[in-house]
Amino acid sequence: MWQDAFSQYTGETCDPEAKDRNEIYDLNSLDGLRCYLDHMHIKNCLLRPYFEQKKQYPLVEPRELLPSFEVDLYEYKRLPGFSMVALERPLNFFQEIFQFDILHSPRLLDDTATKDACPLFESIRKTNIETFESRLPKRSHKDFLHEYGNTDISDIENYGKIMPYLLEIERAHVMAQDKTGRFYLSGIFGSFPSDLDTELKRFGIQIGKFKPGDNLLYEYNRLFVYNYLMELHGFPIVSERRTSSALFARRLFRMGEKFMVRVLGQSDRTITSLFYHPQAKYYPRVEKIALVQVSPDNTETIADMKKGGFFVDEKNRVVILKVKYRQHKFNLENIREDRALSVYKQEVIHPITGECTYRFNVIKDASSMTILLNDIVRGEYNGSIVYKRNEIIQDTDTHEKRLKFLFAWLSKHQRRIIGYSDEFYSSVVKVLDSYLLAPNNYEPFNEMTDLYQEVWSKYSFIQQARKLKTLEDLKERKYRGKTISYLEMLQIMTGIMNDLKFEIVNYFDKLVETTLKIGDRVLNDSYLRRNYIIKHDDELTDYGLKIKKLYGRLVVILDEFRSIRKSRSLYEDGISVSGLV
Repeated sequence: MWQDAFSQYTGETCDPEAKDRNEIYDLNSLDGLRCYLDHMHIKNCLLRPYFEQKKQYPLVEPRELLPSFEVDLYEYKRLPGFSMVALERPLNFFQEIFQFDILHSPRLLDDTATKDACPLFESIRKTNIETFESRLPKRSHKDFLHEYGNTDISDIENYGKIMPYLLEIERAHVMAQDKTGRFYLSGIFGSFPSDLDTELKRFGIQIGKFKPGDNLLYEYNRLFVYNYLMELHGFPIVSERRTSSALFARRLFRMGEKFMVRVLGQSDRTITSLFYHPQAKYYPRVEKIALVQVSPDNTETIADMKKGGFFVDEKNRVVILKVKYRQHKFNLENIREDRALSVYKQEVIHPITGECTYRFNVIKDASSMTILLNDIVRGEYNGSIVYKRNEIIQDTDTHEKRLKFLFAWLSKHQRRIIGYSDEFYSSVVKVLDSYLLAPNNYEPFNEMTDLYQEVWSKYSFIQQARKLKTLEDLKERKYRGKTISYLEMLQIMTGIMNDLKFEIVNYFDKLVETTLKIGDRVLNDSYLRRNYIIKHDDELTDYGLKIKKLYGRLVVILDEFRSIRKSRSLYEDGISVSGLV
């Protein structure tokens, strides 16, 4: 059915102004072009290969669209891949900051904006064909000339038709506006500049993770900064095509261009768009489109999708999913400091009418995550996951596979477990404790101590970080969504910190550092100090005396944390010295 995709699209489902135009797509604006390209790329790059290779097509799992993104270890050579850039302005060939082979539109030389009035139409068309043909693999020359030898390939109306041949050309293709404001195919074989080293070091210095000339700090934080920078633009650390697309979009955004960079990787099977938006202040907007299989546990969602005709393949519960993301500026004091991106919205796109609906929750369903975790620990999950970037774990039929699966799953969803509701967190804890602390599992776990400790360390980090997330809210006098008094804040905070002090047998320096920063922020609260701490006891009410007492208790607890951190640092330094000896 891929040929029928979006055949009933009228424009009004996603663009209310479409009824006032003669065309269903607004091909004079970047937003309109993005909608048009969504349909062309979904049809030719997702639906077509899916139906032509139905049993072999690797559908994208919902978790793959959730940050942090997983590294792709497979490259599916038989699937299409491309990159492109669209600029909402006419090209200025010499002044452009990247290399490509230019194509011309006859409308550029025509005052009347009609093909018939341009005396050079045939010459321009022929030159475009020759340029295009020169970048095609030789095996495709004959077919291309037979089908499109007399076609104006620069015309946006012909873009969908020549798409199969565009996918055969390496590197990027280019779109820009002609003098009438209409987009056209203006270039092929483009190379996006990617000064990764400079971008990485500049960004690391900007967020305080690097210092000029400090090699040890650079070595220690490099992977964190690299991951964060790439995730801001919708990717893990990936291949050159997607890396250069991300950095090129970053550069265009800084230059104030109105643009869209789009890339489809043969590894991720996902169309990723980075584009200008008037409300985006710091980074280009990020969207992803993929064919996703809906979990069989989402029975109500499946029923509603079936009723609305949203399934591409009803038997296999396959839908077209678009995910929109929100970027987060780096914050050193945030316990989830590695959170560069989060899901903002998700749309399911109707394969025939193009209707976009936000009604369905496909990738962020907490109950499905708990069910999946339960299946993992029971050994009933049939699927795959990437363990430590270099090993694919298939199924969970042994304890070793379950532990590796758990480590990868906890790493993937760490930020969500820390930030989601108490109900969800308690469900996760219940499932993990039932497996990791089960007496029947002690013997098999003893045979793989390192792997078990690895999982337990990740679990302990999440437990401690969850408490720190509560402390972050408390320093703003927020607790479980409500504003509380200073007395309640100090009571709850000292209680949590006291518990946390005994949990750092599994020591994480980052968490202790964050705990000290939060505590110091509260101790230096100007209102608290002015109205309660610097006053004499005889000037305070009973309420004020309680606050002052708890304040002193907080000072003691923080001193204990500093002592633990200092002794731990001396211990680690001693190990380092003995190792060198």
